[in-house]
Amino acid sequence: MTAAGWVRVDCHVHTVASGDAVLRVEQLACRAVELGLDVVFVTDHNETSAALAAQGRDLGVRIEVGEEVRTADGEVLGLFLSERIPYVLPIREVVRRIRAQGGLVGLPHPFDPLRAGAGAVADALCADGAVDVVEAFNAKVRDPAHNDAAAALASRHGLPVAAGSDAHDVTGLGAAYIEMPDFDGPRDFLAALPHARLVGELRPHAPRFPPRPRAG
Repeated sequence: MTAAGWVRVDCHVHTVASGDAVLRVEQLACRAVELGLDVVFVTDHNETSAALAAQGRDLGVRIEVGEEVRTADGEVLGLFLSERIPYVLPIREVVRRIRAQGGLVGLPHPFDPLRAGAGAVADALCADGAVDVVEAFNAKVRDPAHNDAAAALASRHGLPVAAGSDAHDVTGLGAAYIEMPDFDGPRDFLAALPHARLVGELRPHAPRFPPRPRAG
């Protein structure tokens, strides 16, 4: 149980709107309540429709709107969004559009070679003030060294860190989260992050596409 005035936040979750996930919003909410999560950022791939529809619903868990946006230089998390950002844009333009909505810019799994992290340009982005938060613990990386590298990136640039399950199914939800003072909006969230505690375990999730049965 978290202390009074504190919340548990999973900062990186996908629903069926992502196209490669099987987690419905209602399943997400039910499981989040069971796990004691208070806030979930729904960060679907290049999509905000499910998060926007769920925000404000009485689901037992608070839904915040995010998006994992694909760019040629790697993926970027937009947090606290009000509208979708297209995935065909250059990474600097995605950053600009996130900021124009009053949102926060995050770097998910930047050094995971199996996924489209923005590690090659991460230091330059951070040095230019284009990043607000680094995902220092992603529950789906296979090698813990990739999370360590993300944490080191944040440390080099004095940036706060977050954690997310990157869940695409109900089993993965809550594998990683942060415990932090409750917040109201992006600025409040960012101010509270330095006090957060990361909690997580590396956890294999369901495969994106189940293997087909072999022909007899």
